[in-house]
Parts: sequence; C-alpha cells; structure tokens
Amino acid sequence: MKIFSIILIILMTSINIPSQDFFYAVAKEPAPVLNTPDFRSVFGGADSMTVKTDNSGLIRELEFIALPGTVFELLGEFDHGTHKIFKVETNEYEYGSELFIDSRFVELKKNKPGSRFIEMPKKENIYKFLDKVVGNRYCWGGNYNAGIEKLIELYRPKENLSGAAKDEWILAGCDCSGLMYEATNGYTPRNTSKLINYGTSVEIEGLTAEEIAAKCKPLDMIVWDGHVIYVYDEKTSIQSSLSKGGVIKLDLIETLREVMNTRQPVNDYSSTREQRFVIRRWLEE
Repeated sequence: MKIFSIILIILMTSINIPSQDFFYAVAKEPAPVLNTPDFRSVFGGADSMTVKTDNSGLIRELEFIALPGTVFELLGEFDHGTHKIFKVETNEYEYGSELFIDSRFVELKKNKPGSRFIEMPKKENIYKFLDKVVGNRYCWGGNYNAGIEKLIELYRPKENLSGAAKDEWILAGCDCSGLMYEATNGYTPRNTSKLINYGTSVEIEGLTAEEIAAKCKPLDMIVWDGHVIYVYDEKTSIQSSLSKGGVIKLDLIETLREVMNTRQPVNDYSSTREQRFVIRRWLEE
C-alpha cells in the first residue's frame, strides 16, 4: 500500500507533454515566472503563511515578471486539477533558466501569436516612472513595482497579510535591472548579463570619478555583471539596491567613488580585469 501511494504521488507531480490543442500562451496580465514548478512552496509553504526566501530575504525562485502580451512556447505541464503549471520558453527572457508559469495568468493559443509590441516610452515618461517609484522596496526578480494582487487570491495565505508581509507575497518592488525594464515596458534587456554589452560604450578607462561623471549623459548605465546603476541627471544617480533599502537617488560623483572603491572603470567588459565596470549609452538624443 505504501509503495502504491509513493507511485501515485510521483505520477501526480510528474511533468506531462502539453495538450496537443495548445502550443503557446500569452500573458494576459503581469505574470510571475519562476524557475520551479512548485509555486505553492514559494507562496505559502507548509504553513500557508511563509514566502520562501534565502538568507538575504530574497525569493531566488523568481526569474522575472512577464509583462502583458508576453508570448510563451509550452514545453510541458503539471496538472493540479483547477489549474496547470506550464514549463515554458520565451524570447523575452533567454538566460538559460528553466521557466514556469501558472496557467491562470495566461491565455492559451493553438498557433504562434505575434510578439509583444514593445514601444520605447517617451523620455519624460521614463522620468515620471522613476520619480514615482523612489522609496519602493527591492525585490529580486521584480519588475512590476505595484505588485501582483492576484497572488493573494490564487495562493491564499492562512491569515490576512498587510504591510511588508503583503508586499513580499505580491512581489512588489523591483531589482536593479527590473527598474529600467519596467520603466521602458521591457525595451531594455532584463538582466545585467546582457546590459554589460547593451548600447554603445562610453570610454572611461583611467578616468577619475569626476571625469567620468562629466562624460555621463542622462539614463546612461553604470553596470557590471551583477548590478546596474542609472545616471538620472548630471548630478544624480538612481538604482534599486538591496543594501540601500530599495529604489534610491544619490549623488552621481559619490556613487561613482563608491563603485571605484572596489571596481575599475573599463571601456569594454570583455577586459581581463577582474573587478570592473562599464558605462553603456543606450538612449541617444
């Protein structure tokens, strides 16, 4: 009897080939994309009150939040009766991780839909967004600052949540690259591993913080593989940082000096210098 129960559990949790009626899905609203199919362990856990985090308080299972219209190819599915968890791929997030979405956030399609229309917002609208989110919390994998209230409905906690606990559950806030990803409606790459080569290089090798600041233009990216800071204006930087408490504006020269305490400015990230950073200009006047 015990062996039969184990086999039954394995069958219930194993991944299946998607229904042959549907091969694609489109996000109909902001949709969390995880690197695990076990959404319940992330949102609720054994006590239905715990969000799964690491020692830094980060939900490492969150890869990103797909914006409405994002197209997914279905690779497999876990059937939970009332809903499914799909294993997917999307050309909007190609970073080598396995990706999973909850079927209740998407609309299924038989034929491949057209890609999401991505239009670069006006510069003034980017600034309006950046000003609005200053003070918001840092959220690993986050790029939808308002958070996803639907997660409370679908993965209902045992007790009502409020304040910081609710913000964590609904993935409110953003991480460093997610800040500009949301500001530009997904026009810029989602992760720093691509931002280090995005746009064109600003030559900064061998310069001081003051000299680098003088060469910067609004919305330039001060970036290395792991973090990105944005030039807000000629005197100010903006970033979303865990150690600094979330989205924050700081003095640009002081920001550069802090970075240069541990990293060297280079013109090309393929440089052999171990601790380095580049400035990438992606928004041309």
